[in-house]
Order: sequence, then structure tokens, then C-alpha cells
Amino acid sequence: MCGINGILKFNHTKVDEHQLIKMRDALEHRGPDDAGYFIQDNIGLGHRRLSIIDTSAAGHQPFISENKRYAMVFNGEIYNYKSFYPELKSKGITLKTSSDTEVLLHLFELYGMAFLKRLHGMFAFAIWDTLEKKLILARDRMGVKPLYYAFYQNSIYFASEQKALFTAGVPLEISESGMDEYFFNRFVGGENTLYNRVKKVLPGHYMTLENNGYTTYTKWWNLKSEIQNHPTIHNPKNWFEETFFDSVKLRMVSDVPVGVLLSGGLDSCSILSSLYHQKFENINTFNIGFAEEEHNESFLAKKITESYKYNFHQTKLDNDALFLNLAESTYYQDEPLMHLNEPHLLAVSKIAKPKVKVLLSGEGADELMGGYVRYKALKNPSLLKVVSGLSLMERFNKKPRFDKLVRYSKIDNVDDLVIFNGSNVYPEDIQRFYGKKEMPDNVYRYKILAEAKELYPNNPQRQALYFDQHTYMCSLLDRNDRCTMGTSIECREPFLDFRLIAGLGTLDDKWFFTGKKGKFILKDTMRNKLPDEILYFRKIGLSAPWYTYLTEFPAFKEELDLFAKSPIFELPFLENLDGTKLVAELRQGNSKLMPYIMPIFMLHIWHKNYFKKFV
Repeated sequence: MCGINGILKFNHTKVDEHQLIKMRDALEHRGPDDAGYFIQDNIGLGHRRLSIIDTSAAGHQPFISENKRYAMVFNGEIYNYKSFYPELKSKGITLKTSSDTEVLLHLFELYGMAFLKRLHGMFAFAIWDTLEKKLILARDRMGVKPLYYAFYQNSIYFASEQKALFTAGVPLEISESGMDEYFFNRFVGGENTLYNRVKKVLPGHYMTLENNGYTTYTKWWNLKSEIQNHPTIHNPKNWFEETFFDSVKLRMVSDVPVGVLLSGGLDSCSILSSLYHQKFENINTFNIGFAEEEHNESFLAKKITESYKYNFHQTKLDNDALFLNLAESTYYQDEPLMHLNEPHLLAVSKIAKPKVKVLLSGEGADELMGGYVRYKALKNPSLLKVVSGLSLMERFNKKPRFDKLVRYSKIDNVDDLVIFNGSNVYPEDIQRFYGKKEMPDNVYRYKILAEAKELYPNNPQRQALYFDQHTYMCSLLDRNDRCTMGTSIECREPFLDFRLIAGLGTLDDKWFFTGKKGKFILKDTMRNKLPDEILYFRKIGLSAPWYTYLTEFPAFKEELDLFAKSPIFELPFLENLDGTKLVAELRQGNSKLMPYIMPIFMLHIWHKNYFKKFV
């Protein structure tokens, strides 16, 4: 919905208006429709608006309470905001707008932060109390909406994206431990980021900052407790269908058009089918196609869209267009790309922009219901030792997927099998390739793993799901937010309704891992609503043929020459590598280098297109 930012100076000096506005306008892509700011002595709040609910001027932010005590900036959507109307009316409150922001602020005035648990939505917001001189920063349950902060020069700076912090003058300094996590784990987990000083407000948390800088952190939503205290679900299939369909319906709350990001896979097609069976009309779907058959699901997306008499839109990316989208998506992401499909998601969002302001995405289904093939390796970890013993058989490890399994099988304890299940390279690979022996501390990851083990003892598959819901999925949500908001579109994820997340956590394994591809409860629910070719089509996801791009597309071949001599090879983690030698091996056909080269190549692209803008 928006971009938010702010500054609180603990030395009580006045906030610089120019600095606050410059910081705010670094987020213009998140909110091109309106801009506002609030300054009162040592506090400043900024807001860029993407108008979704109540598109009139009445929805302008920062939003000031009627009694002038509170000032709020809010990013996100509260899907059930109208359900609070009778309650607010009974309290003598007359609403002046039809925006969810006003409802949110009234609920805070009435109930304090206890109101958070009643919200259906995605959000990040800041509230300043002018009476108690107190700032609250809060984030939704699963972290769909981002919120970053940095303590610097006796102040706190916060914003929806890191670039706004750097624009305000927070120094961009790469964290050594962040670099370790980037290469070992693909992304930095928990509250930390790739940068020194810059942190995230954790999902399901809020921060309270006193005027003197004293800070407290509160966890307001705990998935482990929600699962443990959830009532027994007696008919899982009926419960899932009812809850999923209601979640989709809730996420259609909007005063502007809503479309669907449609890959052609089970997850996004299930969302589209739910819309169809709930009789939503005039839906636009948006898809990216690939020339390579093994990466293409477009024909399925087109077929189901047309069968529902909805409107299908498609784009493709190659060479120069792909290269330009790569640079652009790197800027929006603020950190090196790690999912490797960010340029494609950005391109899809660009073709959607003229027609919709909101997109529904199938994100979260794999982590909630066991949709990744990598979870299968955890069903019986002892069998991985057999795989490890087969590693000398060239025929076995010739294919990339088997090669990855062989490398994974060399991890020698179950905890690390869970920790590194979502990685592309593993500790032994890192030691051999980079010469780096020490693993990252991974304090946050091991904390989440401990929770998972308490919930699901002796069940590494379920532990991995819970673990991914707090780590890997967060990186996917960051990707979705940045790529869609980069084109001023809001992304909503129906599978991430908190009722689904907590309820699914209570179900038996059979509802996840039955069959070849996982997500059995979704397949069983949609069995009579989707054609078999979608239910049983091989899983592709938004994968991209990067080896082809790097070695055949002219724009990327030119960039590989620059990459070979990139200054990133002077960084501490990479000083043992020879960029020229790596590129030569890749061009000679060594595709097994791809899991190692891609994070370095993306670091190079980030250094060139992002790092240099702020240092």
C-alpha cells in the first residue's frame, strides 16, 4: 500500500525537514499517489501513498487522531476493517473516512496494542504518542510488509526499505557475519541484515521507544503457541477449503482492481479457481513465459484463465530486457538477489501495472504444506548416508539435482540438515570452494530450530516447514514486496492467512507429504475444481535458466567479462577466488559451478548498481 519512514532524535534536537523528505522520497515507487510528513520537535514521520482503500484525499497520511494525541504512518491493508464499524459506533466514534487507517488508529486508542491479534491483514506501522513521547513500530504476524531501522548518531531511523536509511545518512557498511550468512544460507535470517546497524522489526513483533532511547521489544504473535493452543480440526479438508476460500475473498477487499500472478502451477491456479467458484468477475491474470520447455508453465496459465473467461496477459524476458530488469530489481531489493527470479517478477508486475494496483500471489503454500522436493530428503535422514556413499558413481551425480543431493548428504547431523535444507551449497562445499571453515553463528536460525524440535520432536520434515516459515519464506516475501512495489503494485498472499498457518501446523503429516509432490491437503481440496494436468504437472515454480543467460545472451556475456575483474573479489569472503578462472571454467561448459557463481555474480551486480549509489 505505501512506504513509511521516520526519525526520532534522542538528544531532543529538531528533525531536519529536508532529511526526512529526502528519505521519504527514496520510497516514491512504493507510493506515487500522495506524499505527506509530520514533524514535531525531535520526531518526524514520512509517508508515500499507494491508494488502495479510500482513494480520496481523506486517506492522506500521516494520520492524526481527532484529539491530536497520536500521529500514525501505516503500510499495508486491514482486510476486516469494516467488521469493526459497529463496535466503534457503539463506543461513540464517528468515522470521518472510509479508510482502514482510521479504524486502525481508533482501535489503538481504545485497546492499546492488544488490538493487533484481532486484525486480518498485512501491515507495518509507526505511532507517535505526543503526550507520553513514545514511538511504537509494529509489524504483521508473518512479516508480509517490511520495516527496517537503524540506531545512528543518538537517533533511530526507520523505513520500509533500507535505501531510505542510507539516503538519510546511515552509513552503508557490509556486515561480515551478514556476508557469511549470504554465502552459507542465501540470505540473512532474523532481525539482522547484510549491513551493519540496519535491522528488521521481526514478524509478529513491535518495538516501543521512549524519548530518551530506551527500547523494549514485544513478541505479540507466537506461531508455536498458536499451534499448541489451536482447537482440534476434526475435518481437515472441509476446514481447509472454507478457510482458504475465505482468505481469498478477504484479499479482494479493495477500491481498485485486483489481479492474479499466475504461473500455471497448483498454488496460483488454486487462488484463481477460488475466485471463479466464488463468482468474482473480470479478473486479469499475469504470467511470464520461457522459451525453454522445462521452465514453462504458461500454456497451463493461459488455458485455465480462458476456461474461466478471465483475461490473460503474458510477457517474456530475454537479453537486454532481462539484463535491465536485473539491475532494476537489484536496486529495489536493497541486497543481492538470491531467488534469481526477481527480474521476471518485476517484468510481470510491469505488465500488470496499467490494469491493476493489487496482485494475489501463491507465495507461502510450499512452506506451509511441504511443497519442496528438498523436504523429501528429511523423511529418513539415515538414508542420506547411502546417497553419500554413491557419490563416486559419475552416472548418479551427473544431473544437477543429484549432484546437489550428494553434496547435501555429506552433512553429518540432523540439525544442520534442517538448517541448510534451503541452501544451494553446503558447509563442505563452502570450505572447498571459498576456503572458509567457520560456519555463521546462525543464532536466530538455531533458536527457531529449537522451537521446531519442541513442536515436532523426531520429525525433521515438519521441523523444516516450521523453520522455513520463519526464515526462507521471509526472504520470499521480501522479494515479492520489492518487485511488485517497485512498480507501485501491492502484493497479497492468501495462503498466509494466520488461520491457515496455525491450523495447518496442527495437522498430521499425511496431509502434507502424501504423494510425490507434497501439499496433499491443497491437492485433495482442489481435486474437483482444477484439471488433472494442473494437479499433477511437474513442479517448476518461477525458475529461470541462468546458465543459458550467462553463456549465450550477449548482454550477460559482456557482463561476465566485467565480473571476472570485479572489485568484489577483494572482499574478505572472496579473496581466495580467481574471477577470471571461474568465468573461463563456466564458458568451457562446467555448469556445476552455477550454485557457486550465481551468488557471487549477483553480489557483483548489487555492488555495481546499488552499493556505489550510497558510498
